[in-house]
Amino acid sequence: MGTFAGVFTPSVLTILGIILFLRLGYVVGAAGLGVMLLILVCANLISVLTSLSLSAVATNLHVKKGGDYYLISRTLGQEFGGAIGVVLFLAQSVSVGFYCIGFAEVLTSMLPSGADGAEPLVAAIAVAALFGFAWLGADWATRFQYIIMVVLALALVSFFWGGVQRFDAELIARNWSPPVDVDFWLLFAIFFPAVTGFTQGVSMSGDLRDPGRSIPHGTLSAVGLSILVYLAAAVVFAGALPAEVLRADYTAMQQVADWAPLIIAGVLAATLSSAMASFMGAPRILQSIAQDRLFTVLIPFAKGTGPQENPRRALVLAAAVAMLTVGLGELDLVAPVVSMCFLISYGLINYATWFEARAASPFFRPAFRFFHPKLSLAGALCCLVAMLAIDPVAGAVALGVLALIYRYLKAKAPLPRWADGRRAYHTRRIRQHLLAMHDAAESPRDWRPNILLFSDSSHRRQPLLKLAASLEGRSGFVTAVKLLQGQGLRLRHAREDAEQMLAADIREAGVDAWARVLTVQDFDTGLRALLQGAGIGPLKPNLVLLNWLEHHRPQSVEETATRVFAQRLWTAFHEECSLLIFNGDQEQWARLEEVEPEQRRIDLWWWDDASSHLMLMLGHLMLRTPEWSGARLRILVAASTEDGLETPETVQHFVEQVRIEAEAVMIDHSDAGAAVRYSSDASLVLLPFRLHRDTLLDRYGQPLESALSPLGLSLAVMASEDLDLEAEPEEGEAAERARALDAWVDAARLVELTADDLAQAEAALAADADASDQIDELEQRVTQARRRALKARARAESACQAAQQAGVPAELLGADHQA
Repeated sequence: MGTFAGVFTPSVLTILGIILFLRLGYVVGAAGLGVMLLILVCANLISVLTSLSLSAVATNLHVKKGGDYYLISRTLGQEFGGAIGVVLFLAQSVSVGFYCIGFAEVLTSMLPSGADGAEPLVAAIAVAALFGFAWLGADWATRFQYIIMVVLALALVSFFWGGVQRFDAELIARNWSPPVDVDFWLLFAIFFPAVTGFTQGVSMSGDLRDPGRSIPHGTLSAVGLSILVYLAAAVVFAGALPAEVLRADYTAMQQVADWAPLIIAGVLAATLSSAMASFMGAPRILQSIAQDRLFTVLIPFAKGTGPQENPRRALVLAAAVAMLTVGLGELDLVAPVVSMCFLISYGLINYATWFEARAASPFFRPAFRFFHPKLSLAGALCCLVAMLAIDPVAGAVALGVLALIYRYLKAKAPLPRWADGRRAYHTRRIRQHLLAMHDAAESPRDWRPNILLFSDSSHRRQPLLKLAASLEGRSGFVTAVKLLQGQGLRLRHAREDAEQMLAADIREAGVDAWARVLTVQDFDTGLRALLQGAGIGPLKPNLVLLNWLEHHRPQSVEETATRVFAQRLWTAFHEECSLLIFNGDQEQWARLEEVEPEQRRIDLWWWDDASSHLMLMLGHLMLRTPEWSGARLRILVAASTEDGLETPETVQHFVEQVRIEAEAVMIDHSDAGAAVRYSSDASLVLLPFRLHRDTLLDRYGQPLESALSPLGLSLAVMASEDLDLEAEPEEGEAAERARALDAWVDAARLVELTADDLAQAEAALAADADASDQIDELEQRVTQARRRALKARARAESACQAAQQAGVPAELLGADHQA
């Protein structure tokens, strides 16, 4: 179908519905023409803004079957799309029953009194008749809509012709002012359904020849024409009948019309046209959801009939919902929720457009140019305000249903089935945040673990990945790295296989980490390049985690595995990365996982150095994870104070000062065997080590291997920087710059004051040059002023240099800082 048949016709027939014929006159009489026009503007603001957003999104995608559902799901993701799709299908199916009940009430009111109580039967017959047209396909339904459009047009011609004949300028002046007691939002709620339905044509997207062209043109034309019709009808009502008549008689349009029976035909046609549009849209939404396979139970409804895939199975379900609606009869509780569902869909269309534009994706290139992201955001906010104003309870219920379906899809839906706008949005936010981080001064309080994890063995990688996830404590980053040594095109396939294996290990471990595989000709050169180039912007790796003596094979007879291991650790240490060496295997980790978190204990060997501070921070981060929540963190402190070692009391006080839950205990670790005596039953042991040339030593000067081998799961730590666990907000680069700037400002002000004093002293000396009794005193005053001025200038020069070294921008130092 083209623009007129596929979009304009169903949209305009839904908008020009029952509100126009039976409620517009009442609103004009109850509000006055002036307030009525304000209501018209406010209500149509939503339809206009949403139409602009809809046009932008529709011309950025090749819109397929599903209409609103398709646009929202391909922008905001399958969870939002699936939720709004199900809600819209139910809302439109229920709307068929509503409109048919309205048709039955009008029709039976014209029949003899014996027809009382026949409304449900007449409504059911109407549903069945419309079902027959929809069953035959979109072509037959469109032909039926053409007949309805002719009837509506004749009814409006009769109304406007009668209104022109009865128009009274004095009457319109009296009807301009509102009555004293006007409930604006109540009247707004009565009128608002008149502007809904303009997206009915979008639901036919799968049956359009050119959706990208038809949707914006057809929707905007329907909205524009309907605004003119409602505006002209309101003016005619105000100029043709007194406000008292308009408020008292819902059929006032028949009094104005030149031939009243046409108005009755128009009312019947309006209800049937709205029902037909909903009957055409609802099954196509359900079919699109089913074809996307978001809900297993809905998959049978994906099947269509004929070359146009007429959704007959989905049509049967929509008809069943409509029949159930007719059977319920009392619909006052459900009707407001249905209106809220349409408002939510409009709000999401606006939000989706703003979301896509805000993401600044290179692939957001809508052919429709007459929109702005701020207008889309305004449309979403207008929908929210309308929901709160019309019926906040119904709005809350509709939002609750939407949230439940969203959470279900979030938890149960399979992997994403298409690319939506969320990744582009996250990329945009990452860019903004990284640039903001770059401009902001660094502080010790900004430290977060950014771990590079090295492991060649998949068997040994699993415990390492789980340990890394605990060490970063849901506040940092983990990147699993593998270096492939060699050259040639065959290495490309090996790299792809290694990336897949690394990603599979990460999924099996169930941790949040990235996989990165690099091909290098020389391992050591590649390692150095990786350490220097990893990360993005200010996010640089600061921790290297690896297994003890893994993948460090000697390349010559003179080398040993330990020596190669140490040399590569030196490389990482010189690149300002702290070193974490894990000793343990998968079996030991499996036994640890059988222990409840509350029964675990982490032992930390304290030496009051940079490595001890880093271990304390890592232990604290581990306790923040579910796997270690409730575990004990025990700090082992020497019994004596020799060599500057602290006592347990001072360590406990320090731990309390830095707000970390840990217990400091006194032990005797005067020999290398102390670790085995005190920590053999610990779940995890953290102990420091140091590098001495090409060997790894514990704090007793013994080989690190001899300290690790008797223990269970253990982590050796060597810090490249000392963490300031007591850092305050007033510390760091920002505070240093502020203090340097303050010193410069004070020094510059002092220069100005001393210059003024010197100028005054010199002026006094020149004025009293002939007064010999005051010459000496004035010269002495000038000399002192010059000395103060010189000292002030020297101080200002020093403050200026300090401020420049601290990174204070030149524009903050003023134009005089160079002089």
